[in-house]
Amino acid sequence: MSAQTPPVRLEALEALDAIDRYGSFAAAAASLYRVPSAISYTIGQLEAELGINVFDRSGHRAVLTPAGRLLLEEGRRILTASRELGAAARRLADNWEPELRLALNGLLAPCELWPALADFHRAHPAIDVRLSEEILGGSWEALIEDRVDLAIGVTDPPTQTGIRRATFATVEFVFCCAPDHPLAEHTTPLDEDLLRHYRAVVVADTARALAPRSAGLLDGQPRLTVGSMYSKIEAIEQGLGVGHCPAGWVRTPLAQGRLVTRELASPRAPQPCYLLWKSATTGRALQWFIQRLSAQTPTQA
Repeated sequence: MSAQTPPVRLEALEALDAIDRYGSFAAAAASLYRVPSAISYTIGQLEAELGINVFDRSGHRAVLTPAGRLLLEEGRRILTASRELGAAARRLADNWEPELRLALNGLLAPCELWPALADFHRAHPAIDVRLSEEILGGSWEALIEDRVDLAIGVTDPPTQTGIRRATFATVEFVFCCAPDHPLAEHTTPLDEDLLRHYRAVVVADTARALAPRSAGLLDGQPRLTVGSMYSKIEAIEQGLGVGHCPAGWVRTPLAQGRLVTRELASPRAPQPCYLLWKSATTGRALQWFIQRLSAQTPTQA
């Protein structure tokens, strides 16, 4: 059985990278604060250990062999990964999470979160953020099942030990239909008896285990159920139904005339929503978002 090839040392990869970057053994040695003979020894040792020629020295200047070029290209990936690993370990030791998981309630347009995300990425470019959209009880359930670290825009959250909350925003609703929908012709406030004759477009609750909820739907009213707020608004634009829409989602369709609003005899009240997170979660990335997004000092739920 042949002897196992020894692993390539990071020191050798750093020397190889420096030689290629600076053009000579002497310049590479200077960049690494070492003497040229030490760089030559490191490369010679690398060649001996692997049993290959890293440089072709037949000409006036040493040139990388194909095997040496492979070592350089793959070695740079290893060096980058090694540096990132060290940086990630330092961040974690300093209580910065490697990834933050956010659940955004579908009542809130994602554009309302983009400025905070942009600022976070500028300040902490190495921390990954995973953003998911949840509807109704789904955002609360995602938190209690540890699928997310922060639930944003939760409405009517149940009280549970170990969960903290902070006020985030108040969602305003407008009743919308397509410009050519029969309800668009009405100029007086629409009552519930009239609305029951027309199909409502609703977004399905994304909760997996909790009892599904609905909002803004009248008893006996036919419905079209879709999977996202984007699909709901598009379906209303196409005249497939009517419904209450969060104001932040429909500013552009209303301004462009793709939707129209109608006054209701019993309008839907504005709804406060909250940030929710677990008390035991103390990561600094989570705290950054809580401080950025919260409208008041968090209180125990």
